[in-house]
Amino acid sequence: MSEPTADLLETFDNPFPQRSYVIDTVCPEFTSLCPMTGQPDFGELTITYIPDKLCFELKSLKMYLQQFRNHGAFYERVTNTILDDLVSATQPRWMKIEAAFTPRGGIRTTVIVEHGTRG
Repeated sequence: MSEPTADLLETFDNPFPQRSYVIDTVCPEFTSLCPMTGQPDFGELTITYIPDKLCFELKSLKMYLQQFRNHGAFYERVTNTILDDLVSATQPRWMKIEAAFTPRGGIRTTVIVEHGTRG
């Protein structure tokens, strides 16, 4: 199972750095692999952030997230890794990722992680 790399993430200058505004990006077809069984885990990622100087570019985000299809990790690690990589790339004022995974064995799990304080 390969390790995802943040090198694929690209950014662009925030066109309104003087203003605090919220960007919501929904990725409804996220997949990763269960490290115990090797079976795919399916979920929906919602990335919400207040940019500072940089925003992430969507095509690069898509390519970055697709790497997790071949990566075995528990929900908690996947979600926190994605937050760390996006924060490193964009240095937002605030960011939250909500990863809502589809039920497995009758149990649904949602992992919510945040960086900074929402102002």
